[in-house]
Amino acid sequence: MDFTALGLAVGHATDEVGATGLTVIRGVDQPLRAGYSVLGRATGARDLLAASPDHLLDGRVDAVLLTGGSAYGLDAAAGVMRWMEEQSRGFSFRTGVVPIVPAAVVFDLGPLGSTSARPTADMAYAATADAMPTGVAEGSVGVGTGATVGKVLGVAHAMKGGFGCAVRRTDDKRISVAAMVVVNAFGDVRGADGSIIAGARAGAGRFADATRVLQSGNTASVPRFGEPPAQNTTLAVVAASIAMTSVELTQLARAAGAAFYRRITPAGSSADGDIIFAVSPLEGKRGAVFAPMIIEALAVAALEEAIERAVRLARGREGTPGLADGNAN
Repeated sequence: MDFTALGLAVGHATDEVGATGLTVIRGVDQPLRAGYSVLGRATGARDLLAASPDHLLDGRVDAVLLTGGSAYGLDAAAGVMRWMEEQSRGFSFRTGVVPIVPAAVVFDLGPLGSTSARPTADMAYAATADAMPTGVAEGSVGVGTGATVGKVLGVAHAMKGGFGCAVRRTDDKRISVAAMVVVNAFGDVRGADGSIIAGARAGAGRFADATRVLQSGNTASVPRFGEPPAQNTTLAVVAASIAMTSVELTQLARAAGAAFYRRITPAGSSADGDIIFAVSPLEGKRGAVFAPMIIEALAVAALEEAIERAVRLARGREGTPGLADGNAN
């Protein structure tokens, strides 16, 4: 995946043993403007308001951190800040800088790894330093290392989630929009034709279909329906190649949510901590071709593709199968 046209660099840090990790999205050589949209009710985040037009800095940020470890993982943001400070990147004041790094978490404290494993500041420092605009790894890597999907029948019937990305462009190549996503959803993931491609396994190659299970109201057939509800989150970053305002980026993040609802069922639920960030260059000419709905349409398409890639490239582990294994059930 090539994010050069967007001025973005992406870096991963992975704890294979603990089944957790993190992913840093930063500007290659300049800050970003940001907005965000919260879709779920079980979120975990830090400095979220900084990525909005309501903040004094009007959405100016230096990086976005997506991390495992639930709320513990938020401490890893210190590593991103340390690297940024060493590079003199951040909000300037008289004697230094303060890097602005919104962060959001997925809950991956087991069952695929150790419940005491969590991403660290040193991991985040390394991911920030190593971030590149090309060759970004996907699947069971970074923040997607311990991700799972399809948990309506409990984690024993889940499948592996992961990290995916995609880029879409206008026909004349003048505007590019990228999407990066970690899929750790309660619900099932669907392909472009609407069929479930990864989700709660019902045996014999079948999927339970979380939406139908929930709509039936028959929780007696779902023995582990009462599991701790906050173990699910899909986090995404959509990025435009041309400068946008924080208000426009906030709307872009909201519009991109259509991809969640098309490809993850259910999405944005009471048991999910779903958040979408939207970023663009801090400054730059927009040109006569700019129209917010063009960017929004590209973002939805890119994010739909990224969601599918996140599960198609995920490797199974600890008895939880992944589509990259070639055997869904």
